Amino acid sequence: MKTQILSPAEVEKAAGILKGGGLLGIPTETVYGLGADGLNPMAVGQIFQAKGRPQDNPLILHIWSAGWLERYCEDIPDMAYRLAEAFWPGPLTMILKCKRRTPQELEELKNGPVCSYTHFGPRVIPDAATAGLDTVGMRCPAHPLCREVIRLAQTPIAAPSGNTSGRPSPTTARHMLEDMEGKIPAILDGGPCAVGVESTILDLTCRPPRLLRPGGVTLEQLREVLGEVAVDPAVTRQMEAGEKPRAPGMKYRHYAPKAPVVAVRGDPERGAAYIREHLSHTRWDGVICFEEFLPMFAEGPTERPVISLGPATDQGEQARRLFDALRAMDGTDVKRIWAQCPGDGGIGLAVANRLNKAAGFHIIEV
Repeated sequence: MKTQILSPAEVEKAAGILKGGGLLGIPTETVYGLGADGLNPMAVGQIFQAKGRPQDNPLILHIWSAGWLERYCEDIPDMAYRLAEAFWPGPLTMILKCKRRTPQELEELKNGPVCSYTHFGPRVIPDAATAGLDTVGMRCPAHPLCREVIRLAQTPIAAPSGNTSGRPSPTTARHMLEDMEGKIPAILDGGPCAVGVESTILDLTCRPPRLLRPGGVTLEQLREVLGEVAVDPAVTRQMEAGEKPRAPGMKYRHYAPKAPVVAVRGDPERGAAYIREHLSHTRWDGVICFEEFLPMFAEGPTERPVISLGPATDQGEQARRLFDALRAMDGTDVKRIWAQCPGDGGIGLAVANRLNKAAGFHIIEV
């Protein structure tokens, strides 16, 4: 299979691929996603095959507006609509109860085509998308091309990040092509992603609501709207054996380049000094650092890969550059990557979360 790169003018062709049960690389404001018709269990199943993704890792459904929530969810709390008003379209995913089929609908499935009930199950969203959970992640994306694809396809799009499972997420069509060439029919090119890290995931099925994954909508912003918001322990530590993920990106090692990563967190100057002190005097060590410290690592007789994460004070730029920097290291022959890690305020919490997962939670505090 030859994977096509589609221009924005070919958005109808892109939507047709989804309606036909195929896979499509779609741009969002966060990262590029690997999309399929979220109501078609056979199409959703192809996502896991193309990515090499574990089957117990649930997917997010991308919808046109908050008005679609009642089609696929039940027991929707009022706070969901307050959040939608504040942050949708945008980088926020809400975990809600998945809507169950009525007895009449179940009977029609049982009497319908062979195996239809087995494929679709008792909930309106296929188990393939929810990993068998009774909850589902719902998001209304802001990228205009993604929204147009949803409008034309008239179906929720199940779409995890468009990378091979475990690798850094793609923030350009070129990144996605590196991982998906020959595996999917097409990628719709919407330019570089504006946010650069995946959406915030907030569980609204518990009280208080619980942050499962930090992202483009910050914890501080959520608390401004809702008041109390708990933070799941998996945001800052590795999930333990036997724990079942309630959202994408919680359980497995993610965002990782080929070489192991060591994340250094704390005061930026002390962090840079620590890396400089422990850096190998060979080209086998690469460095991802804040802009201000590039000269420190460029000095010396050894030419090693050194990539800027952006200024230490600009967390938005750090989010946009992170995955590109990690992928760039895969183009070198480094055996270890040292990475400065931002603080936990604002979107820095999301950047730190991704770096910590890329490092397998090998974190050094300075």
